[in-house]
Amino acid sequence: MVLPFVYTQQDFITDVCRSGDKLATPLTAFDSAMRAGWTDRMEKGLFRYHLRGLETRILPGFQDVHVMIFVGFGFLMTFLKRYSFGGVGFNFLIAAFGLQWALLMQGWFHHLGDDGKITINVYGMINADFCVAGCLIAYGALLGKVSPVQLMVLTLFGVTLFAVEEYIILNLIKAKDAGGSMVIHTFGAYYGLAISWMLYRPNLDQSSRLQRSVYHSDVFAMIGTLFLWMFWPSFNSAITEHGDGQHRAAINTYLSLASTVLTTVAVSSVFQKHGKLDMVHIQNSTLAGGVAVGTAAEFMLMPYGSLIVGFCCGILSTLGYVYITPFLEKHMKIQDTCGIHNLHAMPGVIGGIVGAITAAAATESVYGAKGIHLFDFPPAKQGGHQAGALCVALCFGIGGGILVGAILRLPIWGDPADDNCFDDEPYWEVPEEDEESVPPVLQYNNHMRNKDVAESNFTMESDTRPRA
Repeated sequence: MVLPFVYTQQDFITDVCRSGDKLATPLTAFDSAMRAGWTDRMEKGLFRYHLRGLETRILPGFQDVHVMIFVGFGFLMTFLKRYSFGGVGFNFLIAAFGLQWALLMQGWFHHLGDDGKITINVYGMINADFCVAGCLIAYGALLGKVSPVQLMVLTLFGVTLFAVEEYIILNLIKAKDAGGSMVIHTFGAYYGLAISWMLYRPNLDQSSRLQRSVYHSDVFAMIGTLFLWMFWPSFNSAITEHGDGQHRAAINTYLSLASTVLTTVAVSSVFQKHGKLDMVHIQNSTLAGGVAVGTAAEFMLMPYGSLIVGFCCGILSTLGYVYITPFLEKHMKIQDTCGIHNLHAMPGVIGGIVGAITAAAATESVYGAKGIHLFDFPPAKQGGHQAGALCVALCFGIGGGILVGAILRLPIWGDPADDNCFDDEPYWEVPEEDEESVPPVLQYNNHMRNKDVAESNFTMESDTRPRA
């Protein structure tokens, strides 16, 4: 049987590049193909695979977001001394599962064609990663306290809730949220916090000896921080319209992140003894500016506005780790392992508020006659829609978290016992440590107050190094 030869767009590009035109490149050849009316399209079953010229140009942005999901979030969760396998490994698991489910759920809401087929393209892949990010944020509140099966259930419902919430906010309310301050961070954080509240463990102090970090685990977590920090401008600008909007999104995020780092270092040194820095603040609070500027990233926030947002979030997030996280655990029964309330929840709400104010204050003199059409409604009304979208994200996050938390409380999921949390042993083959060859390391817990650390029991008999 002789298969018919199909001259595809890629063949056209290859031929142009192999021609005598010295100026031809894959990108210019692709443009020539588009002008010639070529389309690269394949249909199979439920799906339609689409490749358009504009989408090939956002592949670097997709790669940046993809690295953030698997490397950035994964390594950021390796700070616990005995739960690094679970931090990065389960992050890998639920991200790989979640993006597949997200392609289906978001496809049914956003990319379902008249012929009943779901279109898969680079934009859909980026949005699937965004969807997974919300579940990974929720995982941060539950790190070390749930089983892999519970994480799969969390992701299954989380992706579904995210797809519905995203459709309501972006398509029905028509709010703008390029960087996902509301859709991703606010939803994901309060979804995780609500589940943590439902799964409260009154005897979690039985595992307090493991809820600590060591020197090398904090270094690994810092790798995740740096990947997230470097690629956050791509995260906030990946799906914005090409041109001015994408340009503004990258610049605003860039400046806000830089401002947050300086503010976090200053505030951390003020609230720590002897003016020293707390690594947990540097790992987490330095990213809060990227979260908060997400909604208004493509707006005319202006450089000074981005710097102010980063400055405020650096202060709020750092103080959150010092004061708010202990308060939530003691008085509200919310055990937040990674402190997502300080990195994602509060900055996400701030981002929604900043977006509403910036949209309501938009004028034609600032945006121009064409730029003002970035919004679907007059500025004042658009600001109201932005505020409404923030309320929707909060309702879906808290309400969905309570519902899913009630499901995860059922005694059928194989979750670890109170004295076995924050430990890889129940779910991983852990290599044996050669205690004679490994010098004892002073263990500390960045996620606890200094008083709690001082009361911890340290084993230092073998350490014969001179003391200052």
